[in-house]
Amino acid sequence: MSKPEFSKEQVNVVFVLGGPGAGKGTQCSKLVQDHDFVHLSAGDLLRAEQARDGSEVGALIKHYITEGLIVPQEITIQLLNNAIKESYGRGKHNFLIDGFPRKMDQAITFEEVVVPSKFVLFFDCPETVMMERLMERGKTSGRDDDNVESIKKRFKTFEETSMPVVEYFEKQGKVVRIVCDKPVDEVYKEVERAINEKL
Repeated sequence: MSKPEFSKEQVNVVFVLGGPGAGKGTQCSKLVQDHDFVHLSAGDLLRAEQARDGSEVGALIKHYITEGLIVPQEITIQLLNNAIKESYGRGKHNFLIDGFPRKMDQAITFEEVVVPSKFVLFFDCPETVMMERLMERGKTSGRDDDNVESIKKRFKTFEETSMPVVEYFEKQGKVVRIVCDKPVDEVYKEVERAINEKL
């Protein structure tokens, strides 16, 4: 079996998981500001690739995103690996990977191909709160998938495919569960505590 691209000594990868609208992006941007993390959002990388002129996989990505489906892992892992390589080349070592892995096979393949993760930050948020936040965001985000129908599909996909990933890492003692239906700053205090303890 081939070795991962990076060793755990070279880079720290923290997976950031939680349902759509749990506040992953907000918390990640605070960590980037305060703790020199590179924030990689699987969704943003896919959307950027979809919009890139001459992309061989752009149309494919668009189809998956619009349907609320999960993009094939080869594409996502390749994009993440490229992004980590590029930042590592600029002397960055700490990475937050947001909204990934969303399926078991992604989790296993990423750790085999790129680098084993340090731990998982899991943002635990009630669906009603997430729905409210996403509908609010939809007014200004311009995202195709911030509408009730897509959001419901995304919740269902998250429950069915991403929760097993959280449970898988939980068995390894690698999950820090953070309850997210409280003010941003309170949530952030817990996030910082987890980062300080685990890294």
